Amino acid sequence: MGEGGRPCDQVRVRVPATSANLGPGFDAFGLALTLYDELVVTPGGSGVTVHVSGCGADDVPLDESHLVVRSIRAGLEALGVQVPGFTLRCENRIPHGRGLGSSSAAIVGGLAAAYGLAGEPVDRERLLRMANELEGHPDNVAAAVYGGFTVAWLDGDDGKAVRLDPSDGLGAVAYVPANRVLTKEARGLLPSAVPHGDAAANAGKAALLVVALTQRPDLLLTATEDRLHQEFREPAMPESLALVHKLRGSGLAAIISGAGPTVLVVGGRERTCPAPPDGWERHDLRVDPVGVQVWSMEAG
Repeated sequence: MGEGGRPCDQVRVRVPATSANLGPGFDAFGLALTLYDELVVTPGGSGVTVHVSGCGADDVPLDESHLVVRSIRAGLEALGVQVPGFTLRCENRIPHGRGLGSSSAAIVGGLAAAYGLAGEPVDRERLLRMANELEGHPDNVAAAVYGGFTVAWLDGDDGKAVRLDPSDGLGAVAYVPANRVLTKEARGLLPSAVPHGDAAANAGKAALLVVALTQRPDLLLTATEDRLHQEFREPAMPESLALVHKLRGSGLAAIISGAGPTVLVVGGRERTCPAPPDGWERHDLRVDPVGVQVWSMEAG
């Protein structure tokens, strides 16, 4: 269905990559980045056909178990709309299993596509709640929904977030290794308790990071210091932690992106960041300002 309940030929969705944590903002901070997955959903028939190109094309299922398909189905059910069959085309540019929010992009993109199929404008607050239910935590999905810099939290079981405008022209350089790290594996390395001093230090740096990202990018290096999670994850990504230490030693605000193993230099610029290590990819990015976008094309 298109706007106002009219039939549509197809729905197009663009959803950004995201980086969570950003150092001290563990499970709370997210940043939307100008690297995008794109979806095209064409309703029709009674089954689902899935075509995938780009990242993960050889690894993801091509049936109802595909994460985007499951998210579309969940969104349609929540909106009370029936679309028995459709064709889904995914052009994936966000690397899978690298800490750049590929699963969050799939969830948010699928739910947003459901709004397009239902002919309804996207309710971003509700979209965040639904995405949190599917993802299990709100940090990455919040940035994918709203764009910009987001601070997310749980209110009971509901995912909530506020969006802040980052400093004008804020850039980011992503160093992406060839290997993947599962979020479950990375989380399994974290201790069950941390010293009070480390928690207090992270709270202070997280507060400072809000200021650094929105007003004072000159403070990014000190504001991205972390004591809660990055060093504990070194056994799963030693090369990534070594690169973080090297870049920070040269004055760059490098952090592990999400659960890793991607290394992100917040505030990085092409002229200041070195070439990637052998076998790694480098992406010179900006902050995406708008989050997920949906376009519906109506049938004539």
